[in-house]
Amino acid sequence: MGLPGTIALVMGQSIALGIFLTPAAMAKSLGAPSLLAAVWCGMGLITLCGALCYSELAVRYPLAGGEYVYLREGYGSRVAFLYGWMSAAVLDPGLAAALAVGAAPYVLALTGGSARYAYWIPITILVSLAVLNSVGTRLSRNMMASANLLKIGVLLCLVGWACVSGHASIANLLPLTERRPGSEPIFGAIAGATVSAFFSFGGWWEAGKIAGEVRNPRRNLPLAFTGGVLLVTAVYLLLSFAFLSVVPLQRIASNTAFVAQFGQALFGNLGGKILSGCVLLSVLGGLMALTMAAPRVYYAMAKDGAFWAACGRLHPRFGTPANAVLLQTGLALLVLCFGAFDRILSFIIFSAVCFLALSAASLFRVEERVRAWWFPAAPVVFLLGCAVINLMILMHDPIPAVLGLAIVLCGDPIRRFFFSKSQVTKSTVVINS
Repeated sequence: MGLPGTIALVMGQSIALGIFLTPAAMAKSLGAPSLLAAVWCGMGLITLCGALCYSELAVRYPLAGGEYVYLREGYGSRVAFLYGWMSAAVLDPGLAAALAVGAAPYVLALTGGSARYAYWIPITILVSLAVLNSVGTRLSRNMMASANLLKIGVLLCLVGWACVSGHASIANLLPLTERRPGSEPIFGAIAGATVSAFFSFGGWWEAGKIAGEVRNPRRNLPLAFTGGVLLVTAVYLLLSFAFLSVVPLQRIASNTAFVAQFGQALFGNLGGKILSGCVLLSVLGGLMALTMAAPRVYYAMAKDGAFWAACGRLHPRFGTPANAVLLQTGLALLVLCFGAFDRILSFIIFSAVCFLALSAASLFRVEERVRAWWFPAAPVVFLLGCAVINLMILMHDPIPAVLGLAIVLCGDPIRRFFFSKSQVTKSTVVINS
């Protein structure tokens, strides 16, 4: 994978369904365009600090697995397995199911299909992507890169059309700093918007999971991480202000209604179908990135002897981690059948942020000292950001966070029962100087 494809992977999962829903909710609660811009820029800075940390780790360990590898090298196989267990059992299947279900109403809106097909649309999407990622890495990565780069182009075209068509008005943004009537209390609004922005950026770390498949990783991985995060920040800022310049803050009724309002204002009666196509492209691009990157974690674990050996074998004909792909898709379908993926994800988010922070903190434990210009400022800023996010999660609803932590810790007895200490080995890491 070259630089464009790696940037597409960084951006792919970050810009998904939330791009059309999150800005409306944030703007309505904050009540002022300047506050919305400040939250996006602040979260962009924190995310950029995290991207710098992950780019350094990816260059040091250019292997399949991403966070699993960083945690294994920094803290040992036990912590790494807990992350892998969380990803395989809960996080990745839950995210895949949520994105596939989120795509269904937009498929129906675009095609005019009957609502009775809504149940089969997510299943069809997940199975199709599993087949795509099983029959060839070149085909899957080319389609993933094309879909996500096209997505960015379409979103920028939406911004451009809003400006040149005359539908956007600067007057809708003014006054920039004055909060509109009906806004939430300032502290709660900023806290909620910060958490929403953090998860809107979520997924930029996926590129580390395919580091072993990136050409010239020492050059391309840092450029992909930092460039991708900066582009995501720019897209969120531009699109948010395009939204608000077309639909004033005081007219925002709800997240879903806002999408219809924006489409109607820009394209008239065709607005619903055009916006549905844009949302669907965003969701499919994110789902392609997830389906491509997530199985690399199970593959890396299996190669270490810390997971079922079948997941560590490549397909004899296509050279893909087909068994790991099938495992991820099968679990996503299982979660889909239970229909509780939203609640499952709420349990595991706190733990996921903890592992993000632990991965970045592993830079302080490496044998060869980091000599980059941004060290140690970037990891400190990112760790503080993760701490604030988790504190807000605990203050809002501590019970799901504690239950999610218990689910993660259940991985330790599973590791001891299924994978004895003699089986768990540390992969040899070869890095070209």
